Amino acid sequence: MQIIADAGNFTEPASEAGNHWVEHLRVADLSVGTYSVRCGGTDDQAPHAEDEIYVVTAGQARLIAGGESVQVGPGSVVYVAAGEVHQFTDVTADLAAVVLFAPAEGSRGTGPG
Repeated sequence: MQIIADAGNFTEPASEAGNHWVEHLRVADLSVGTYSVRCGGTDDQAPHAEDEIYVVTAGQARLIAGGESVQVGPGSVVYVAAGEVHQFTDVTADLAAVVLFAPAEGSRGTGPG
């Protein structure tokens, strides 16, 4: 067993874009981290080659993925398929989400785009 400390806690981004990623755990078939986007920040991520699950722990935003758009906040759980273009927009409160990649992020190479 391993306790994953700080997972889901907002981390202040250092970049002007206003987002930050920290990986907490990596094994062959899974990785877990926290993605943070500050209020009014930009989500500039590219599609990933791995499936993802977002568990929003803080903040408010809109997630656009697969031609759909949904409002997310604490407690929202969203699946994004490998290769699917997706982006958080309209971040109205500092956003933090636990992100689970399967298999581990980057293990299939880079995603499209």
